[in-house]
Amino acid sequence: MTTSTGLADPWPAPRARMPVDVDVSLPGSKSLTNRALVLAALADGPSVVRRPLVSRDSTLMVGGLRAMGCEVDTGRDDWTVTPTSLRGPATVDCGLAGTVMRFLPPVAGLAAGRVDFDGDAHMRRRPVGEVLSALRTLGVSVEGDALPFGVLGDGAVPGGAVTIDASASSQFVSALLLAGARFDSGVDVRHAGPPVPSLPHVAMTVALLREHGVDVDDREADRWRVSPGPIAAQDRTIEPDLSNAAPFLALAAVSGGTVTVRDWPRATTQAGDALRAILAEMGCEVGFTEEGLRVTGSGAIHGVDLDLHDVGELTPAVAALCALADSPSHLRGIGHIRGHETDRLAALARELGGLGADVTEHPDGLSFRPARLHGGTFGTYADHRMAHAGVIVGAAVDDVAVADVGTTSKTFTDFPGFWAALL
Repeated sequence: MTTSTGLADPWPAPRARMPVDVDVSLPGSKSLTNRALVLAALADGPSVVRRPLVSRDSTLMVGGLRAMGCEVDTGRDDWTVTPTSLRGPATVDCGLAGTVMRFLPPVAGLAAGRVDFDGDAHMRRRPVGEVLSALRTLGVSVEGDALPFGVLGDGAVPGGAVTIDASASSQFVSALLLAGARFDSGVDVRHAGPPVPSLPHVAMTVALLREHGVDVDDREADRWRVSPGPIAAQDRTIEPDLSNAAPFLALAAVSGGTVTVRDWPRATTQAGDALRAILAEMGCEVGFTEEGLRVTGSGAIHGVDLDLHDVGELTPAVAALCALADSPSHLRGIGHIRGHETDRLAALARELGGLGADVTEHPDGLSFRPARLHGGTFGTYADHRMAHAGVIVGAAVDDVAVADVGTTSKTFTDFPGFWAALL
């Protein structure tokens, strides 16, 4: 079978027959790009987003903002965002983008008119109800509790205090903070429930808000207060997507070779920066060079015991390495990734197990024991991170084919071509 993109489905994953020695330049961060676009759309003047991620997720964000009347010029490498009076009626296609589904409803509350939201079939199972309930508490009329839903904006949001359970996704917090300065009374978000996952992403949101001149008080645990006021226009250069670096750096470990990711920031709020410590613990040599971050594999991959609660998006790539490791591994603290693009714990256990991995699924993680893997088809469930796991295993094991590898376009246009060229 051949897909509309011309790719075979399932796609034969290239095997690394010898140690690689490559430099890669990665697309911009999805998390930074989509946050920057939202803040630029709510700012007090035009902003330029330089080196943005060009992918399905960022294109959907641009489409959603345009639908509500914002002007976004994507005709060049640098995108110019010119705020306008937001309005409806409008329809926002969320696709498979959690940031679009969760970040834009608070923006839609500021629009004059109805804004309807829907997305791909897989997206209708992802949680968003906490954001919508919070908006109701803050004075916004909302119809529905999951996709599809409608936000009936009247041009202003009263704002104020709200308590939510953000244990399913840190995006619930970020969604309210990003637009909170434009609410009449700002927003005071309290979390009540199990620990918030992926807190580095909330820290990223807070840092960006402050760079736009917004007053944010996060001194108290599980509480974030955004004061009402303008969001200053700000030009921004987007860092490379460090989470998207996972399969490439994993290739160094799998092949016993060297991979350098260019322009890796020395200081960042991106969760993907945790890859440096993780890969070092798995036996790689990791260090900065003038070009970026260099990782060299040792020829062996060692098992690890890791709490990935704050960096759950790295789980698929790390799990693939654990399946190839020479000693046992345990990944924990990641029950929340069952609510990502798919139930990633169940999917990883099923697909890695199907290739021979000795893997045990737990309520909040996965355990691995060394096993000899074999070829087969690796399912992806419309999840780009699952595809990353599949190609990592395929680089080490003969005859692995990855289903729907084109799902990687969510955050990396032509990932299959780029990956194959490295091998």
